[in-house]
Amino acid sequence: MDIELTDEERNLLSVAYKNYIGAPRASFRVIKSIEHKEESKGKERNVVLVEQYGKKMESELSNICKDMLDVLEKHLIHNAATGESKVFYLKMKGDYHRYHAEDVNGS
Repeated sequence: MDIELTDEERNLLSVAYKNYIGAPRASFRVIKSIEHKEESKGKERNVVLVEQYGKKMESELSNICKDMLDVLEKHLIHNAATGESKVFYLKMKGDYHRYHAEDVNGS
């Protein structure tokens, strides 16, 4: 996979991963909202259940981010032939570090 992607391939990769991580990120935010609502109601049993599911979602998000960061580091950034493609990949790298920080570390 150590080849330079075309502009179209880069965009397809970016959109595909953005769509892949979008739904779990949205679900995770809803789960955290429900968790806070149940805490404010004092429903500890529900809080425990929501926290358990939240941890599963957190793990899934972390794995998606780590997977994309791994591909970027090992294959794409290293083989970027133009400044434009290198900047594109570095921006993606920053985005996935941000997703990881917001959704996993920032929970």
